[in-house]
Amino acid sequence: MLDAGKLRHQIILLQPDSEQDSDTGEMDTIWTELATVWAAWEPYSTKDFIAAASIQNQTSVRAIIRYRTDVTAGMRVYFRSKYYEVVGPPLPDKKSGLEHLTLMLAEVTNG
Repeated sequence: MLDAGKLRHQIILLQPDSEQDSDTGEMDTIWTELATVWAAWEPYSTKDFIAAASIQNQTSVRAIIRYRTDVTAGMRVYFRSKYYEVVGPPLPDKKSGLEHLTLMLAEVTNG
């Protein structure tokens, strides 16, 4: 069971949407807020970071949130003035698969 006390950070889940540029007619990706949720924010330890780098994984942090059906790879998370991309599918908990999700995140440098 997930200890609710660990969910002490509020993060914003963002989903991609399309908007047409009125000048050029091109479709631009915009990010709209899906939800604000409580999360356990866990930056990688040095050991985890080295292991991730060895397999050329660009993730640097993980967030654990209560189970939701609407979170997918390619979404973004906003936390402490930084944007992170959800890399890969959210990982369900090992017991029931319906208690919590672990999001593997990589910092987005171009917002």
